[in-house]
Amino acid sequence: MARLAQTAGLTDIQQEILATVRDFVDKEIIPVATQLEHKDEYPTQIVEGLKELGLFGLMIPEEYGGLGESLLTYALCVEEIARGWMSVSGIINTHFIVAYMLKQHGTQEQKDTFLPRMAAGEVRGAFSMSEPALGSDVSAITSKGVRDGEEYVLNGQKMWLTNGGTSSLVAVLCRSDEGHPEGTAPHKSMTTFLVEKEPGFGEVRPGLTIPGKIDKMGYKGVDTTELIMDGLRIPANRVLGRVTGRGFYQMMDGVEVGRVNVAARGCGVAQRAFELGVSYAQQRHTFGKPIAQHQAIQFKLAEMATKVEAAHAMMVNAARKKDSGERNDLEAGMAKYLASEYCKEVVEDAFRIHGGYGFSKEYEIERLYREAPMLLIGEGTAEIQKMIIGRRLLEEYRLQG
Repeated sequence: MARLAQTAGLTDIQQEILATVRDFVDKEIIPVATQLEHKDEYPTQIVEGLKELGLFGLMIPEEYGGLGESLLTYALCVEEIARGWMSVSGIINTHFIVAYMLKQHGTQEQKDTFLPRMAAGEVRGAFSMSEPALGSDVSAITSKGVRDGEEYVLNGQKMWLTNGGTSSLVAVLCRSDEGHPEGTAPHKSMTTFLVEKEPGFGEVRPGLTIPGKIDKMGYKGVDTTELIMDGLRIPANRVLGRVTGRGFYQMMDGVEVGRVNVAARGCGVAQRAFELGVSYAQQRHTFGKPIAQHQAIQFKLAEMATKVEAAHAMMVNAARKKDSGERNDLEAGMAKYLASEYCKEVVEDAFRIHGGYGFSKEYEIERLYREAPMLLIGEGTAEIQKMIIGRRLLEEYRLQG
């Protein structure tokens, strides 16, 4: 087993789960990832394998057919999956966030309806906050849900849905002014709607259209889409928790655990980049010896390994903080920020070690080089993380008197 990114204090069950996932990644994901990625092909067979392993229900309570595991276990599994192919971890992540939001904020009826099928992977989740005219400024959303008897009518356009086409349940954040007088703060007049739909593209239910996949630089295979609502009717019992005006807080709770997940993805991609770099450095010869014996390359490998280890430690700390029931927005923000930045740097150093071959699509590092940038913006940019970190630090270190 590799020396880097080890986690102390795991139970026997956690170690067994991780060993199973690692074996699956080595045998079923890594050998086909680059080929599928270049084709931008959805990894159907891999996803079926993850369903059989129970990973779609990893954090869903046992009473709903899940494994009832911790955020730490989940994050470590994501780290392993992202080491194989980051797109696969994205398929799991959005599903996991919706399941987490249902578990934390859903009514009993909503939990009973969705969580057992989500645990089995029969229902796949996606969530939607962003819109074409905004990114990090969630309070500026314009999509709206208006009450009409026992239904809500939703109108608006959403952007950047991971699993937009393949999902069958989407948590959608809309503005809803019902019960919130004019002048109410924007984040207090938002509601999360649970939208059921058929998988696929085009008009997937009356009033709801999922256009084709967005063509991306990297992060291929997984479908990223828009979502267009035009008179979409949703029953009132599909408001998350059946409470309006709480959508912003529900979504931020989901994004907080999502940031731990993105940190884990950064750790996994960085670890794979290090593995590729240290392996290639021992095979490539220049000036009569492997380039790994040149001091300049050893310095790079030392820096890369240190970054992998530091990012992993911060990710584990953030997950354990959340599992303890404590507030972890500071730790999650730090972990996401550091892991994504270090991932980019480790991947670039591995790319440099490969020299000209790193620019060839025959080498795996080329794929990682295009995937790493997504982590810099997913679940909040570095600048947003720094704002969160800065504000929390000022809360913790506020001057008295």
